[in-house]
Amino acid sequence: MSEAAIFMVLASAVAVAAFIQGAVGIGFALVVAPVMGLLRPDLLPVALLILMLPLNGYVGLRERDAIDWRGVGWVSLGRLPGTFVGLGILLVVSTNGLNQLIGASTILAVLAGLFAPVFQPSRAACTAVGVVTGVTETATGVGGPPLALLYQHRPGPVLRATIALCFLIGELVSLAILALAGQFQLHQWLWALALLPALAAGSIASRLVHHRLDARRMRLGVLSFAMLSGIVLLIPR
Repeated sequence: MSEAAIFMVLASAVAVAAFIQGAVGIGFALVVAPVMGLLRPDLLPVALLILMLPLNGYVGLRERDAIDWRGVGWVSLGRLPGTFVGLGILLVVSTNGLNQLIGASTILAVLAGLFAPVFQPSRAACTAVGVVTGVTETATGVGGPPLALLYQHRPGPVLRATIALCFLIGELVSLAILALAGQFQLHQWLWALALLPALAAGSIASRLVHHRLDARRMRLGVLSFAMLSGIVLLIPR
């Protein structure tokens, strides 16, 4: 596949994923990470984390009055040690191994989203979810489902805004640590910048309809797509 074709596929995935995350609260990494892993695994996780910064900043600002600040604090506290574990994983796995890890993480995240028992956002639960998210998002770019489980029974604005702020803080931490570890490359930044218009289009579209969508059906659609993508990534090449 040519570079132009790859860019068009990735731009389409980014726009759709931004729309989904803006409307539901999760879904961006679940859609984009497997597609990016299939077409340009060298962009992960840096380009994905860069793209998520403006997206989560926008969603968090849009519904800032609904943020659960206490939960954000405990999740962020757990995120730091998890980030170092994720960096360690990233440093020792090959590109093919990273694809396998992304595929497995995506499938486990989907299964957790579908079958994990309900739990409330207590201090211990928030910290534990922060650790898990730090590991998986730093290593693969996928970290949303544990946070979605944590807030799945809270009102939509609380879920979207709180998860967005948790992501924003965590992504800044992950990118800083990845930069210190020498994991940044110029082409990752350039691809992320080139994909920003697609991200903006999806985000703006989500603002127009996020309060009218059937979030449950969209969430099931996202999980189904993520499960299929994760299975494809596990196929040896």
